[in-house]
Amino acid sequence: MGKLEANKQQKLTSLLNTAFNLFTTQGVTKTSIAEISQKAGIAKGTFYLYFKDKYDIRNRLISHESSKLFKNAVADLEEFSKEKNEQLGFEEKIIFIINHIVDELNSNQTLLTFISKNLSWGIFKEALTTKVASDDINFKDVYYEMINAEDISLEEPEIMLFLIVELVSSTCYSPILYKEPADIDTIKPYLFKTVRAIIKEHTIR
Repeated sequence: MGKLEANKQQKLTSLLNTAFNLFTTQGVTKTSIAEISQKAGIAKGTFYLYFKDKYDIRNRLISHESSKLFKNAVADLEEFSKEKNEQLGFEEKIIFIINHIVDELNSNQTLLTFISKNLSWGIFKEALTTKVASDDINFKDVYYEMINAEDISLEEPEIMLFLIVELVSSTCYSPILYKEPADIDTIKPYLFKTVRAIIKEHTIR
């Protein structure tokens, strides 16, 4: 990466980190572009070279933070496979990734609140396919690689992924934040059982 590209990436990272801190402490509505730019140490006009408005940076932040969750989960899955010297099947890989992400959200409830309050499938789909920062991953590619690596055929794999994402995001919110109707460790086995049922329903025998 050249000096110019590195400088652009540094400014982008600074804007993303600053916006995330402001959005999670005082909310999107009460945060202005001027405040984001000032605290990031960047001219307000420069902000618009990267984002259309504060809702654009919010959406791309969700993409960025979601990508980081998937990236960490996939890296942990690869490390697990190396340590155990075994490859998990498709279903077990999905459960492993979900478990890793749920644990991360449980340990970072600020992130859970931010993503859950602002998440829609359109934004999340962008998170699956669009790199905001240079080190983000395209999880959709990873997802289809996981499918293709197995002797498995799925009916409407993107719809299946949508159902799993909606299930996990909606199921985890109250157990993690309020321990209702039970804590997340109690909920997990039932969550995983339902995810397995969704996968089986979409598997073409």
